[in-house]
Amino acid sequence: MIRSMDYRSLGPTGMQVSPLCLGAMMFGAIGEPDHETCIRIIHRALDGGINFIDTADVYSQGESEIIVGQALAGRRDDVILATKFHGQMNSPGDERRDPNQQGNSRRWIVQEVENSLRRLGTDWIDLYQVHRPDVDTDDEETLSALTELQRQGKIRAFGSSTYPAHAVVQAQWTAESRGLSRFVSEQPPYSILVRGIEADLLPVAQQYGLGVLPWSPLAGGWLSGAYRKGQQPPPSTRAARIPARYDMSTADNQRKLDATEALAVLAESAGLSLIHLALAFTLQHPAVTSPIIGPRTMQHLESQLGAADVQLSSDVLDRIDEIVPPGVTISSIDHSYTPPSIANPWLRRRRTA
Repeated sequence: MIRSMDYRSLGPTGMQVSPLCLGAMMFGAIGEPDHETCIRIIHRALDGGINFIDTADVYSQGESEIIVGQALAGRRDDVILATKFHGQMNSPGDERRDPNQQGNSRRWIVQEVENSLRRLGTDWIDLYQVHRPDVDTDDEETLSALTELQRQGKIRAFGSSTYPAHAVVQAQWTAESRGLSRFVSEQPPYSILVRGIEADLLPVAQQYGLGVLPWSPLAGGWLSGAYRKGQQPPPSTRAARIPARYDMSTADNQRKLDATEALAVLAESAGLSLIHLALAFTLQHPAVTSPIIGPRTMQHLESQLGAADVQLSSDVLDRIDEIVPPGVTISSIDHSYTPPSIANPWLRRRRTA
């Protein structure tokens, strides 16, 4: 049970959130398709002291938002509700795919916020987040649209997700120089195996007073205890969607397996589950507000709830630093965002005749 005294401020907003945030990505077709099961999981999380729920329009193409809205009927006032926009909302195989039903443009934001409000069954969203950067849209375009939605009362605050540190700074500067409201939070990938943001993003977030809501604190299941040497990896819908992250033949994933094995031994010696060790690690970083847990089953949720009460000793934290040094992300694929300057070779090569 999470105690009310343990709640944390969400950046500069004054909103108080639980130290664990319930992520709803696995509710719907890509995870647990049974709505009643998902609703029971959400209610158990709320009864366990979690008052913060994060979803996104693209999670099962709106189905996750619908499920969350159903679960919050009669309990909406007790919850800090976050969702996100940016991703393509048409099926990739749909011939009618509309290139404007995605991105960070004013056109899409003012349309999609209404869709999310309808699916969630609510009049307002507490935290509306830009799911990914969009190099085709100017920051001022995005921030001005979000500022207007805030003034209209449709959203209370807004934040970013998976923004590199320089993009966070740029957005803060744009807001200040144009007299617009600013991002109050950032949602980056962060876990013991994915520590790259410790070098730049987390210090930047602290400098600007942003709430930090790490996603995938269990490294996509790698830190759940299910991935051990000499054991067959369990079947996983996530592995089916992103096979490169779980291909045990790659050098990076072998290094992740070595680290996971050492961390499992450390957790056992500390009298903890690997799950609690991993979540407590993210919780103890002074920049972090609320890591996002993403259970698919009730068992997953129960295994994670108690982590908010765990405090790791300096000796344990020092040993974690030996296994995965600060600022190191073992596998580049775990960054989950590749800027165009890296993805497109013609942005880093002079064209010759």
